[in-house]
Amino acid sequence: MIKDIPSVKRSLSKESIKVWLINDILSNIIGLFIFALSLYLSYYFSWKEWIGLIMIGLIILTVIDMSFSPFKIKRRYKYWRFGINEEFLQLKSGSIYQKHQIIPMAKIQAVSIHQSPLLRKYNLYKVKVNTITTTHIIPVLHGKEAMEVRQQIASYANVKEPEA
Repeated sequence: MIKDIPSVKRSLSKESIKVWLINDILSNIIGLFIFALSLYLSYYFSWKEWIGLIMIGLIILTVIDMSFSPFKIKRRYKYWRFGINEEFLQLKSGSIYQKHQIIPMAKIQAVSIHQSPLLRKYNLYKVKVNTITTTHIIPVLHGKEAMEVRQQIASYANVKEPEA
């Protein structure tokens, strides 16, 4: 039986707040555009009145969601932690619905890093850890730290580099 599992102490990059906020704003703007276009089309083509009311309701909900985005993102950053040792990878997230995952190093099959265009702008990476059944993600780390985390997990889990 496992006696001591150290607490998770490492946090994500401080830049994650900025990246998540930009991503959230872009997603909401695209959603608003689609809802506004649907609202316009419902009036232009004289669709049923309830379709327009639903679009107005969705626009209002999106604007409300946009106003709470900074608070949600700061909270997500505050409660996202991870830890790595010789035996386990630990991922902890959530403030209301807490999720604490403990992944044995023996179960890890692959470790990779990924970068979207927005992450690339800030030199940030996502670290993806694959087990037999699931992919676990450490969402936003600086380039150097992401490389170190990937290398550390790979060495603890005895993951070999694919031969070319």
